[in-house]
Amino acid sequence: MSNTMIIGACVVLVLGILLFFKSNKKRDEKGEWSAQLQWGYLLILIGAFGLLSIVLSFTAVLLLFVFITGVSWFRHRQIRKQNPEHEDNNHFTDYMSGFFPIILVVFILRTFIAEPFQIPSSSMRPGLIPGDFILVNKFSYGVRVPILNNVLVPTGKVARGDVVVFNYPENTRINYIKRVIGLPGDTVTYKDKVLTINGQTINPQHLPREYQYTDTIPGYGAVTLKAETFQEQLNDKSIAILQIPQQPAVILQGVHVNFPDRELCTYFADGSGFSCKVPEGKYFMMGDNRDNSEDSRYWGFVDDKLLVGKAFLIWLNLGDFSRIGTRIN
Repeated sequence: MSNTMIIGACVVLVLGILLFFKSNKKRDEKGEWSAQLQWGYLLILIGAFGLLSIVLSFTAVLLLFVFITGVSWFRHRQIRKQNPEHEDNNHFTDYMSGFFPIILVVFILRTFIAEPFQIPSSSMRPGLIPGDFILVNKFSYGVRVPILNNVLVPTGKVARGDVVVFNYPENTRINYIKRVIGLPGDTVTYKDKVLTINGQTINPQHLPREYQYTDTIPGYGAVTLKAETFQEQLNDKSIAILQIPQQPAVILQGVHVNFPDRELCTYFADGSGFSCKVPEGKYFMMGDNRDNSEDSRYWGFVDDKLLVGKAFLIWLNLGDFSRIGTRIN
């Protein structure tokens, strides 16, 4: 979370607390709570949600709010059951219980059904571009236990070629999106920009069109990049990938020296490529924009527990409405 968002959450929380303490805590003649009290509770919830998101995952914060509002809802029901002809005059349980159904539905949808994400970088061009809002199927690879993310009910397996959202291994609060290249037990070799999996070479077919886009590079600002387009057949998927001719297959200076299972990877000294043996329970990920993607070749393998889900649809792009409804291959 940026400093601006943290400051904003603090301001909202403080404003909510001030409104809460200044408000009238009794119902009016119509049986309604004061507007100040209602706004105070709403702003406190928003501010607390923002600040808790600094130290907890979004799912964990949602689960916490489900628990708090759920207890309030249960207590509210008890009060009304004991006195069916009277209102619940506890403003906390009365007001917070109203949030429970909404937060519960959001939690279930986001945790078990589908979750929205925004594409932040150019690493998955040409298929996905910055500004695409995508949906991720949360049960493609199993119904998972919230927070722990262990598979509770298996519903499917990760397939080579899937586009997957996952928690970045070195900072699990950050989400990445890449394509699955290597499954557990696979040997992935990338030599002179040609991919080989378990000894089978995936020969890319050069397409006679140049791909040009603008990207922001730290220290240089906005830069126009030109790439060549190739078609790659990965299992039953035909995938469009990009390569920048002057770029090496792997920038050795960018390889993290101590990522887990680093000994399972060999990097060629001339920068022409690498070879990795994927350990059990983990996956090897690469971006479709092969020469402009920070992926498994630099920071290692992705544990199954870090998988969020399978990307399947672009549902919004404010800069290009024609992309709405595009399925992700």
